[in-house]
Amino acid sequence: MSRPERRPHGEQIDHDDAPIPAWLIPPRDGFTSEDLDRLPQLPAHAELIDGSIVLVGPQTSFHSLMLDILERALLRFVPEDMRVRRQMTVTLAERQRPEPDVLIVRAEGTRGLAQTSLDPEHVVLAVEVVSKESELRDRERKPELYAQAGIPHFWRVENGDGGPVVCVFELDPTTEAYKSTGVHCNRLKVSVPFDVDIDLTEVHRL
Repeated sequence: MSRPERRPHGEQIDHDDAPIPAWLIPPRDGFTSEDLDRLPQLPAHAELIDGSIVLVGPQTSFHSLMLDILERALLRFVPEDMRVRRQMTVTLAERQRPEPDVLIVRAEGTRGLAQTSLDPEHVVLAVEVVSKESELRDRERKPELYAQAGIPHFWRVENGDGGPVVCVFELDPTTEAYKSTGVHCNRLKVSVPFDVDIDLTEVHRL
């Protein structure tokens, strides 16, 4: 038997009688990308992977601070015809709508302040900061989906023993898979998709 919850004005409710959120009960064929915009009570930063809604666990300080560092740095280096976006979903297919941690998108792919998702053809770079609860998705499934959608660049950020590590990948169009182009410890300096030079050790000083 459930324990009643007391509302501020004294009325009691029983959790057994509370409605079940629609996102807890998947349809027979799985959720679609459009469902993320219309399901009520859907928690923030929910993403869709293979028709299943994936919820984000609590962020570590490393994850949060690395997002701040990457976003600030990329805003300094990004060309005028590109934009930086943080934690915005990309609609890759009917049942695939992941949310990279940081993105670089062509300016023509932005459609105003009410936009809720990006199209993959406009995404130049997707970045994932690996979390313990999502490491399998961040290392395997999500980059696989980004590559299949034709996103040309992917960075994976890890909390290594000696500090931040960024694994950089570029899309091989012949295999539709990413190939490694470098591993950067503590400092990220690359020339594609544009010149970037980031001191990753800043994470220890924030």
